[in-house]
Amino acid sequence: MGIHNCLGDDGEYPLVIVMTFTVLFFVFLFCGLTLAQEDANATDTEINSHTQFANLPDTYELLREFGAMEEKLQTVETRLQDSENQIMDLRNKERTKVIFSAATGGNGTIGPFNTDTTLIYRRVITNIGGAYGQYTGIFTAPIAGVYYFTIFYHAGGEHKAKLNLYKNNQLMVVTHDHQSNSDTADNGGNAVFLQLQQGDQVYVQLPANSHVWGTNHHTTFSGFLVTQI
Repeated sequence: MGIHNCLGDDGEYPLVIVMTFTVLFFVFLFCGLTLAQEDANATDTEINSHTQFANLPDTYELLREFGAMEEKLQTVETRLQDSENQIMDLRNKERTKVIFSAATGGNGTIGPFNTDTTLIYRRVITNIGGAYGQYTGIFTAPIAGVYYFTIFYHAGGEHKAKLNLYKNNQLMVVTHDHQSNSDTADNGGNAVFLQLQQGDQVYVQLPANSHVWGTNHHTTFSGFLVTQI
């Protein structure tokens, strides 16, 4: 059927044909717009991809610089921690004080005994740090270091007077005087620097068959921390 035959009696196209062409026009228009949008999206994707690949070297460089900064930061933190530890050690050393002095107490002779006897200095004059044991007579080093100790005694002459200072089970220094019928009073003393480890013990023994005079003032045992090591 030709176009002429499609015309109505009045010479115009029927409404159905006009509407059909209109719908087809919009369908073709929509398809064209869709394809154009897909082409545009594809183009944008390609551009973004190229941009990302172009920026990869810069990203790698930033990551490398960030890693280097992180390493430097860790080094600084380690040095700061070491400095803080050194400061704390110095403060602890300043706060650590060990000083003691004690006398035998009593009012008369101590000894002589048949065996060696650890002398207990019951009258505590000073005991900063609490390292001296009042009821045992034993000094226990609270920290490693060099310590200074002194021992002094007063005694009569009717028996020998003698004191031995020990570090653990090792004899360090001695003070003594021989028995004398003419000498009615004896006095003696000794001193020593000792390098001790934490837990080492220092004490004084009264050897068998010897004696000292026990009072609050005469026969003493003292010591203090000189320096930590």
